[in-house]
Amino acid sequence: MQDRSAGDTAKVSHGRKRRMMGMRRRWIITSVFPVITILMLIAALSSVFLVASYYSNARFALENKVRAGVSYFNTYAMVNYSEYYRNAVLYAGNFDEADTIELQFLDRNGRVESSSRGQTVGITPETPEVRRALDTGRMDSFNGRDPFTRENILAVSAPLEYDGGVVGALRLVTSTRELDKQVALLAVAVMGLAAVISGVVLCVNLVFMRRIAAPVAEVTEAAKRISDGSYGIQIPNKYEDEMGQLVDNINQMSLQISRSEKMQTEFISSVSHELRTPLTAINGWGETLLADDGGDIQQLRRGVRIILRESRRLTNMVEELLEFSKIEDGRFTLRVEQMDLQAEVEDAIYTYRELFRQDGIDLEYLNAGEMFERPITGDPERLKQVLCNVLDNAAKHGGSGKRITVSMEQEGEYYAVRVRDYGPGIPEAELPYVKQKFYKGSSKARGSGIGLAVCDEIIHRHEGTFDIGNAPGGGCVVTNVAFPPWLCYTVGETERTY
Repeated sequence: MQDRSAGDTAKVSHGRKRRMMGMRRRWIITSVFPVITILMLIAALSSVFLVASYYSNARFALENKVRAGVSYFNTYAMVNYSEYYRNAVLYAGNFDEADTIELQFLDRNGRVESSSRGQTVGITPETPEVRRALDTGRMDSFNGRDPFTRENILAVSAPLEYDGGVVGALRLVTSTRELDKQVALLAVAVMGLAAVISGVVLCVNLVFMRRIAAPVAEVTEAAKRISDGSYGIQIPNKYEDEMGQLVDNINQMSLQISRSEKMQTEFISSVSHELRTPLTAINGWGETLLADDGGDIQQLRRGVRIILRESRRLTNMVEELLEFSKIEDGRFTLRVEQMDLQAEVEDAIYTYRELFRQDGIDLEYLNAGEMFERPITGDPERLKQVLCNVLDNAAKHGGSGKRITVSMEQEGEYYAVRVRDYGPGIPEAELPYVKQKFYKGSSKARGSGIGLAVCDEIIHRHEGTFDIGNAPGGGCVVTNVAFPPWLCYTVGETERTY
């Protein structure tokens, strides 16, 4: 037994861990992963934008320097070739950014004539911006690998003009090694920041999921146990948030299911017993009467009376079960019409008065001669069913008082019918439950436990109230049936299905 219990516990624990892992996986895939993906995409796009901005700013700075130099030479230095060449040499020699930027003067063929770094004089740069500037007469730039040095460079070339024609070009070229390093560091920093933020998001979500997944798995396990038949189990509530409310609701549901299961089990047992008892009496008295060859009239009358009484009880129980089944299945129907409530009450009293008299119970009708002329709109058969059930219940549980009174009066726009017995009454602790389905309480009287529940449902569907309590004076039962005003339904409506 211990081994089996330990095995079951291990299975439950393994199942809970598996569900927690499944929840974490789904949460990461559906929530965390898209966030991290979007975050990394933003970081990548930001890196691309920053890189482009860095190179754009560097090119813009070179273009401004080239533009200033070209403006000077085209305006002041293009007097003749010797003057231009002398000024070019001086300009290149005095260039104050020669340590980071090389300044070159090129002839019409693209050959370097003068440079701030003398080692390039005489060569012809093969970067495409030089040829485009000389051919088009417009400034152009290049960002890429130098064919000679194999170094990444940024170069800007602009044409020099004399007498309406292009005579050469001014070129600035700089290595992008340091710029590339700065850009790479910037990109790494941006991506690193994104990675850190992603890690924080992941960790926070894992902690969050751990706090959520554990109670959810616990609640799921409890719900599964309830669905497997472990009714009444309770989950320890350690939470003060929405999860705590969920746990409270599941605990309440578990208790209600447990109570309902117990009541239904008791109901089935009770109904089986209740059906068996009258059937046994009917069968026994039927065999007794058939076997009586003497023709004892007194015995015959007694047997027939018992058979009729038990048959009536069986009929009432079957009708209650059918009505209960209709209510549970949503097939409950009201056939409403204008009706005389007082006539229905008096008809029920006439029907039961003789039956009660045989049992020594006096049934009184206290109407003080008042006539109620206004009709109500309702289902006559259903309301008569309620009255008959209430009278039966009064005789069954309060018949020891040997007296039952029925009264009817108008209270404002409502009709109230009251049935009172003079029996022992209902224990106060049982009063809140007497209208519940399958509830029988401490009474020893026979019954299915659903008659009053059916009555309550019928009156509720008529938009009335059905109240049960102890009468003043002690030890008596008062049943109040209050009906709504006479025009409570639309005139002409004949049927309502619930």
